[in-house]
Amino acid sequence: LSTLHLKDDKTKPDANGAVVKADDNMEKTEDEEKEDRAAQSLLNKLIRSNLVDTTNQVEVLQRDPSSPLYSVKSFEELRLKPQLLQGVYAMGFNRPSKIQENALPMMLAEPPQNLIAQSQSGTGKTAAFVLAMLSHVEPGNKYPQCLCLSPTYELALQTGKVIEQMGKFYPELKLAYAVRGNKLERGQKISEQIVIGTPGTVLDWCSKLKFIDPKKIKVFVLDEADVMIATQGHQDQSIRIQRMLPKDCQMLLFSATFEDSVWKFAQKVVPDPNIIKLKREEETLDTIKQYYVQCSNRDEKFQALCNIYGAITIAQAMIFCH
Repeated sequence: LSTLHLKDDKTKPDANGAVVKADDNMEKTEDEEKEDRAAQSLLNKLIRSNLVDTTNQVEVLQRDPSSPLYSVKSFEELRLKPQLLQGVYAMGFNRPSKIQENALPMMLAEPPQNLIAQSQSGTGKTAAFVLAMLSHVEPGNKYPQCLCLSPTYELALQTGKVIEQMGKFYPELKLAYAVRGNKLERGQKISEQIVIGTPGTVLDWCSKLKFIDPKKIKVFVLDEADVMIATQGHQDQSIRIQRMLPKDCQMLLFSATFEDSVWKFAQKVVPDPNIIKLKREEETLDTIKQYYVQCSNRDEKFQALCNIYGAITIAQAMIFCH
């Protein structure tokens, strides 16, 4: 497999012939920026496992240094319900990933521990918080007990797939999607134990429409917080949802980056947290050859592709365009 990068240096001559760098950011609206980050995140989820070798080092900052919480080397050590352990193995997980071995003991502890974790796509963090949600649910109680916020509809569906796969031997557990377009009758109460959705719709379901009783939520997950707060309004909506939840609700926040804005947001919604930072180094797999062609504009990119296709036989290809 080869990956080819056509680099457009976005330069153009001004009236005097000097080269001026075009400012991409000027052209992008906030909505486009949000969609870019969400799309990038989704794409990372889909291709990362096949294109790179990842080595992870975990830095754990526990709230209580004398805490007995430790990392686990096998899923058996977590004493999961048998039907969840069956679901984990059916998904192809043999042993916990780096983030899972450090985060799961905290997430499954009694009393519940709050967590802020830096973790990118492809590290197993979705499976980690899904396992935490499924472990805390009381299947006999037919009302929402776990709430997961995702930045976009597509990312919510990705997480929903993991919940369905991991919970497939646990048929009493049901999942509802709080996303735009999922219309319910006014006054209806939701019987599903897990709700996953986007902040605006979840806020409506909790406050205006009263589909969910936020006081009964036991686990609150904020996924992809950095993508979330890139969207105007999502930050405020998430904080408003968090304020409706009971004091003993477990708060779990995940973000690929820990910029200042993400850090401030995390501290507002996750009180007294444990913190896990994942330092990741990636190497391209040996079977992938990488090279790039320098292009000064879009026309040259097209010409470069035509030249490549004219010179070598390519049976199948994917071309990613902005």
